[in-house]
Amino acid sequence: MSKLKSLEELFGGRHFDREIIILCVRWYLRYKLSLRDLVEMMAERGLSLAHTTILRWVRRYG
Repeated sequence: MSKLKSLEELFGGRHFDREIIILCVRWYLRYKLSLRDLVEMMAERGLSLAHTTILRWVRRYG
C-alpha cells in the first residue's frame, strides 16, 4: 500500500485548480514574496484570493 496519495485525492474538493495551488506554493517558497504579494499577482491574472487561503495551501502542500 502506497503512502503517497494520488493527485486526485490530494487536490480533490479544492475550489482552485491544482496548477494555481502549486504555482502559489512554489513562488512563496522559492522567492521572498509575501502572501499579500501573491494575492496581488493572482489578482492581475484575474483570480480573487485571500492571503489566508495561500497560507493554508503552504501549510498543507509546502
